[in-house]
Amino acid sequence: MSTSRLSIPEPADRRHDVRHPAARHEPEDPVKYMLLIYVPESRTAPDPAEAGPMMEAYENFNKAVAGAGVWIAGDALHGTDTATTVRVDDGGTRLVTDGPFAETREILGGYYILDVPDLDSALDWAARCPGSQNGGSIELRPLVEFAAG
Repeated sequence: MSTSRLSIPEPADRRHDVRHPAARHEPEDPVKYMLLIYVPESRTAPDPAEAGPMMEAYENFNKAVAGAGVWIAGDALHGTDTATTVRVDDGGTRLVTDGPFAETREILGGYYILDVPDLDSALDWAARCPGSQNGGSIELRPLVEFAAG
């Protein structure tokens, strides 16, 4: 699969640049990436003719990441009509509202957490994820792991 690249210079070693200075890690540790799956709001409830092939594509992707030994976690999310947002103001008062915090045409539809050697590997998996197709997109973020205690 062909990937287009931005003309932004890359750090010499992107894998180590993503680590938080307070995080616990060894230089040879793989990096855990979260793949955030954004889908157009209208695609959260596909018609039955689309649902079968889409679910099969996700099942195949799930088998691939599990078979490669990189899968840590992953789930789909219910639509934004089930969302609740919590804010706490400077005085400590909690405000709870129904729905997402912002109006948008894309919603967070699900996620995967993968334990991969580097950003290039995470990009390859993101491109294979069904959520990157048919108008969807995948946002990649490295996880920051802190020592317990």
